[in-house]
Amino acid sequence: MARILYAIKNKVYTFFNQYRFAHWGRGSHIAWKPLRLVGAKYISVGNATFIAAGVQLTAWDRQGCNSFSPTITIGNHCAIRENSHISAINNITIGDHLLTGTNVLITDNSHGSVTREQMSLPPAHRPLSSKGPVKIGNNVWLGNNVCVMSGVTIGDGAIVGANAVVTHDIPPYSVAGGIPATVIKQL
Repeated sequence: MARILYAIKNKVYTFFNQYRFAHWGRGSHIAWKPLRLVGAKYISVGNATFIAAGVQLTAWDRQGCNSFSPTITIGNHCAIRENSHISAINNITIGDHLLTGTNVLITDNSHGSVTREQMSLPPAHRPLSSKGPVKIGNNVWLGNNVCVMSGVTIGDGAIVGANAVVTHDIPPYSVAGGIPATVIKQL
């Protein structure tokens, strides 16, 4: 019975929130309740994608005097697991069939740059900056606690092991892990 009530609650929540998004695909669901949902009008979700509870989806179009043109595109048949965070001021493109573990971060931005002037400011007051868009290919698996940083491309079929921090491109059909993530095996 609890499982049925949970499913009904998710369907109702999805129904009322799908219209906030730039595009909401057929058969996709967002679970009650995301931790944070900002700029949904810049976020497109493909068909049959599931976004779990506690997820943060943030597309920032403004910070103080700065304005941005963010887009987040999530493909078909993706599973974004609990407590993950996807944040854009630039562009994040996720292909079809992405599977994430829990607590995954995918971001194309950071608070400020590494300069003495900006580091003397509180982090929340540093201007958002991006090193470039993020592109994640089809059939990618990101393990628990993976961080995908700005300016990175992860190729089709790649696997990124738990707790890895991806700061450089990962080629297609490879296994990567570590901090920073390095390719362990490539097929």
